Amino acid sequence: MNETLRAFLALTDAVIITDERHHIVDVNAAYERITCFERKQILGARASIVKTQFTSSSTYSSMHAALNRKQGWSGVFINKKSNGQLWHSSISITPYQADGTWYYIGVFRELEHLPEGIYVAEERRSSIQGVLLKVLAISCEIRDPAIEEHLTRVQQLTAQLIHAHNNRLSLGLDHDYMQSIVHSSIMHDIGKSGVPEGILYKPGPLTVYERQIVEMHPLIGVDILEKINSELNDSFFKDEMSVARNIILHHHEKWDGTGYPHQLKGEEIPLEARIVSVVDVFDALTSRRPYKEIWNQEQALAYLVEQKGKAFDPEMITSFLSIIRQA
Repeated sequence: MNETLRAFLALTDAVIITDERHHIVDVNAAYERITCFERKQILGARASIVKTQFTSSSTYSSMHAALNRKQGWSGVFINKKSNGQLWHSSISITPYQADGTWYYIGVFRELEHLPEGIYVAEERRSSIQGVLLKVLAISCEIRDPAIEEHLTRVQQLTAQLIHAHNNRLSLGLDHDYMQSIVHSSIMHDIGKSGVPEGILYKPGPLTVYERQIVEMHPLIGVDILEKINSELNDSFFKDEMSVARNIILHHHEKWDGTGYPHQLKGEEIPLEARIVSVVDVFDALTSRRPYKEIWNQEQALAYLVEQKGKAFDPEMITSFLSIIRQA
């Protein structure tokens, strides 16, 4: 082996070196210790001997795409040891050319044994965040027996809309950001817990005074969120809380600047709030509530189109129509 390549094996982290076809050329003692595979057993084998079904296919696709371009890549794997035990690893893979031949140098760290903090696998972290935010949202709106169904529909439509909008306009939005929008959409109306039931479910038109109280719910919601956030004081929910704040505070703003509470206009309104505003109105119109009759889908879509450029982001309405008409 090239002496420069051999030098990588002296690192204290686990190191695996493969050829361009991902066959193992060499590993160091740390790799043997962590994986429980003996070096002499795995030389020449595929690097995928530690692979499990628990690492998402998108992770592997991302890795192979980068390596095929001879670019470095880093990520998190859920791998297996020779005894079948699972372990989480952070890995950085660097393409390296020696003597005219390409190699891949992988440097592992076993996340379970980090000296500080607690490692939570990304998919599990995302699941925990989603469940806890849902519990918080339902707890804040427990007076309405139909609220869980509404919140679930809003969340499902939000997921469809953000991905359709991102793909249609080639926005290149970060996956974690889009997931935060989906998780946080369920929190949009937590401020209604501070509105008296007699006003919230009044069957007839609201008075000017009653309307002012209802329009306070985004501010009430943000106050609730900030109290929750101050109690948590944890980076675990940092991104979700930031996105949730924008949704709670601004999902009643209108594209033409006539919404509330701050009369934001156009792209001054955060993207996440523009998404949830469309979804929330559509579901409210097509659902039976104590204070209104149900609209059919075509009536609701006609309203959204009529409000395109007034209440709603025109591009968002176009994206929304595309997912509804494909259903």
